[in-house]
Amino acid sequence: MKALRLFLALSAVISGVSCTQVKPWERGHLADYLMRPGRDPLTDSVNEHVWFTREAFAGGRGVGGGGCGCN
Repeated sequence: MKALRLFLALSAVISGVSCTQVKPWERGHLADYLMRPGRDPLTDSVNEHVWFTREAFAGGRGVGGGGCGCN
């Protein structure tokens, strides 16, 4: 009985968060300049610095090679 309640609760949550279709007149909001991830080069460089400093992660935004180490 408990598993059935859990299943019903999860299915209600999943159906409530389902995808919707974007109307043509609403697409202007999604095409706004502020919605672009790479709109500010200064912010991108600061984020790269933070990722490298905290997580030892750098790069990954450009085109890379095939993994042979010849880049």
